[in-house]
Amino acid sequence: MSNMLKMLEDGNKGSGGLGKARVIFGIAGFVKFTAGWYMIIISKRSVVALLGGHYLYHCENTEMMPVPSNHKIERPAEEQRLVNTFKQVDMSKNFTSGGQYQSAQAFLISVIMPQSSYSYDITSTLQNNLTKPERFNSTKWPFNDRYVWNFHMIAVPLRISPLLASVVHGCCHSYMDMWTKLVSASAVYATCIAMLSVIPELTVLGRVVFVTLIARRSRHYAGARYLTRGVNEEGNVANEVETEQIVSEALTTPFYFPPAGPSTGEYQRRPSPQYTSYVQYRGSIPIYWTQETTSMTPRPPIEISVVDPFYVAASRHFDDLFARYGAPITVLNLIKRREPQPRESKLLDEYTQCVKYLNQFLPDEYKMVYRAWDMSRAYKEKTQDVISYLEDIAEVSIQMTGFFHSGAEPLAHCFHNSNFEENEHCRRSILLQNGVCRTNCVDCLDRTNAAQFVFGKRALGHQLYALGVVASPNLPFDSDAVNMLTEMYHDHGDTIALQYTGSALVNRVETYRRMPHWNSHSRDIIENIRRFYANSLLDADKQAAINLFLGVAAERNSMLPPKRGQYQKWYQERHLQVLYNVMECSLALCDFVNVGGEFWAEYYRPLLFTSLGKHFAYSMNSTLKLPGKTLKDIAYSPFLPHSTHPTHHPRLMAGVRRWIGTYPSSQHGFSKKALSSKQEVLKSNLPSTDDPRSSAALAKRLLHPDVPVEEQTEYLKYVDQCFALLEACNDEAEPEDKEIYERFVRKSKGIVEEGNSCDIYITYVRTMETEDVGTCGEDLVATYEQWLG
Repeated sequence: MSNMLKMLEDGNKGSGGLGKARVIFGIAGFVKFTAGWYMIIISKRSVVALLGGHYLYHCENTEMMPVPSNHKIERPAEEQRLVNTFKQVDMSKNFTSGGQYQSAQAFLISVIMPQSSYSYDITSTLQNNLTKPERFNSTKWPFNDRYVWNFHMIAVPLRISPLLASVVHGCCHSYMDMWTKLVSASAVYATCIAMLSVIPELTVLGRVVFVTLIARRSRHYAGARYLTRGVNEEGNVANEVETEQIVSEALTTPFYFPPAGPSTGEYQRRPSPQYTSYVQYRGSIPIYWTQETTSMTPRPPIEISVVDPFYVAASRHFDDLFARYGAPITVLNLIKRREPQPRESKLLDEYTQCVKYLNQFLPDEYKMVYRAWDMSRAYKEKTQDVISYLEDIAEVSIQMTGFFHSGAEPLAHCFHNSNFEENEHCRRSILLQNGVCRTNCVDCLDRTNAAQFVFGKRALGHQLYALGVVASPNLPFDSDAVNMLTEMYHDHGDTIALQYTGSALVNRVETYRRMPHWNSHSRDIIENIRRFYANSLLDADKQAAINLFLGVAAERNSMLPPKRGQYQKWYQERHLQVLYNVMECSLALCDFVNVGGEFWAEYYRPLLFTSLGKHFAYSMNSTLKLPGKTLKDIAYSPFLPHSTHPTHHPRLMAGVRRWIGTYPSSQHGFSKKALSSKQEVLKSNLPSTDDPRSSAALAKRLLHPDVPVEEQTEYLKYVDQCFALLEACNDEAEPEDKEIYERFVRKSKGIVEEGNSCDIYITYVRTMETEDVGTCGEDLVATYEQWLG
């Protein structure tokens, strides 16, 4: 072998000789500019998740190698410019690779990865992978090319030589986060594998629960914020992201259970009922609209560039949604309704008219459910509880579309009925998701991410309930489980925002819960400045790099103009049929676990020499925000809230609220002794100060107001006087007031008073009959007052 290598080295000295042998983990593709070809290789990877025994990897580093290494470059300056532009798309940032041509959340590399798997298709949802294993038999590519960002780099090589499929990987531009939750009877720990990193474990009663969040960003009509808006002619919208939330319990490593054995006569694998998933969708408003950035304003005006009375592009978009997700489709529109200067409201009117126009031609049972709600105004005016309102919408949407569950309902739910065999309400089949909720605001970032978190929280409760982990699908806020999910969706939103706008999220979930962090205002200002700087100065170069990476110019030249559909029958009838049928999908799931569910070689790697360097997570997220750091977290359920207060008030108002809350409305009398004792407690809590004129003493007096007991008593009597009068008993009234009241009641009942009441009344009447009332005016007044008394 040494002699052979020496001979090859000598024979190729003219072209540089043999290169040094090196280890790579896949080929992302091949790209060509003005001269020869370059091969993109993945030189470093890290594991980010485990799903059904299949590892999902993140691409940590890539390199460009010329093929051949000594090709002649005629225009070196232009070649170098294009290479530098191409390298601006960093494939080590949010690129996921999965299996042979598979992607997840970042850029897809076909057998490679930025987050990828060698044996699991991460370009498709879990429901698609398990229930439709033959979905690509009639298609040109054995993967969903919509989310394969390096499709342009692998399409030409695969056409030339299909043998490259074993080494070329698809990369998905996305975000992936995984949370492992273990439950033991005595400890609670947290494990979360978040985008490019591994985070410790959260445990629950000895049962291992994986929560995986995958976001797939479409390569169609991709780009920067103000440069890609609305929809294009093919019906592809800007900033299109498919978010999948997978919750599974790892009773077994693969997607199946082993055969039951000879005792039952079953020798085939059984699908594992411990996998659930829920899919959401976000994307720009599917009408033609733009924003000009030449004026250098933070909020450029919105203009509807093309007015299409038939909404052809939007019809293509919604028809594609019906084909991919089925019916029904819920459209949640969160843009503003009323503004001093109309911006977003222009889009609201046009979008509402668009959905109304398209809905009139759909059958009644397939009409899109359109909900327009000004989320920003509801938050600012405090007219509605934003999170509660979104939870109501989420519950209705989940009940309409359902979610995927690979098995029957747990026995624990059925045992609630005493007669288990006759329980007709117990689900015995798998559960499927037909339809999707499409959420949007203007940028599909801040408000959309908060709304999708609420949908994810509601879906998480149903998924855990379907797995038999919790007794109720209602998960409270401030519990470890919801806090973990909140962090995952924050990372999820930050990743998409960085790709689209160049900055992280501005308004987070805590903002809409009215629980902002103490530094949230300054952080929002910084993020807005970053966003303005990136959108004004960097987006043009970013857009050029993305177009070069995706091969947009080449696709436009080879793409035929879209075929115009019918104006009324804008949809295809086959797309309105039930996309996932329970009977068909159940049989397909059984076939998958018995034929295509192999995981052994991928999971155990029997022929692979492993080392610490190959399994080390290079970029690790912080774990300071995760539970399990203190003794208080030990043996505490992750599904119980840590705080019973729905809101948290700022510290500066704590003293005033403490003073107000110390003296509740007294409806059973007033106790000066209690008031004075409370006043003494407040005084005892105040640290003494030598100088009462100092700023420290002033701040303490403002935070702990010192009000005399007499003033407090007088104020409380004034506030509660109406309650005291309503609830006062006869024994508590003053004698004079009581006597007057009783006399009035007797007279109203017609009871004649004892004494000379009748004589006084007769005298009064006779006096009124006289003509000269003035002569006896004083006697008349006295008689009248005596009669009234």
